[in-house]
Amino acid sequence: MKIFSIDCSAGPASVAIVEFFDDGYKVLASSFRNEGLTHSQTLVPMMDEVLKTAQINLSDVDFYAINAGPGSFTGVRIGVAALKGLTALGDANCIPVSTLESMAYNYLDVNTTVCATMDARCSQAYSATFDIIDGKITRIFEDEALLIDELGEKLKTLKKDVIFVGDGASLCYNILNKELACSLASEDRLYQSAISVALCAKNMMDNGFKPIPSSDLLPTYLRAPQAERELKRRENK
Repeated sequence: MKIFSIDCSAGPASVAIVEFFDDGYKVLASSFRNEGLTHSQTLVPMMDEVLKTAQINLSDVDFYAINAGPGSFTGVRIGVAALKGLTALGDANCIPVSTLESMAYNYLDVNTTVCATMDARCSQAYSATFDIIDGKITRIFEDEALLIDELGEKLKTLKKDVIFVGDGASLCYNILNKELACSLASEDRLYQSAISVALCAKNMMDNGFKPIPSSDLLPTYLRAPQAERELKRRENK
């Protein structure tokens, strides 16, 4: 089984093709870029690159997976639109993955507790927390948008050492490290990646998730875009 996976939910972008077997998996090709270019410039060339590197055609792909959010409103929309374009025939072969949950798969080989975070601005973070034991990931806290101080209070209740992962990791660590037993992910495990998206998607299917047609793919936002929030604020004055 081959999964074509995409992430462009934050600054970096990545694409991968992962083949799964009964006893494991193999990354056939992957591409990761964090160059400051817009995803509209980089994503389609990266897709083409991994297909050529893996020496396969789209007809060889069984399922498509994407980090559908939370994340950058623009980035998530670009990714979803790109995947809809790839799967325009409408087959039920798409798996929308939580960006935060996919980050936990960066630490699949370590027994630890991971707090996946993304900078939501205004002293807030998108976050979710997971235990990882012997390669099994268990969700502790759901995906949510919280003030970073509120996140710290929730994490304190766990009474565990926590590793911060994601583009909000440094921000959360710098604010909370004096009051919380925590550390910062190493650079090679810090950001979401398309490989982790594929691993998460495979686990979702193993646990009963039914892939959906691309026409049903939607971005997942934990709060309204800033422009919408500003409009509501002005209307309520």
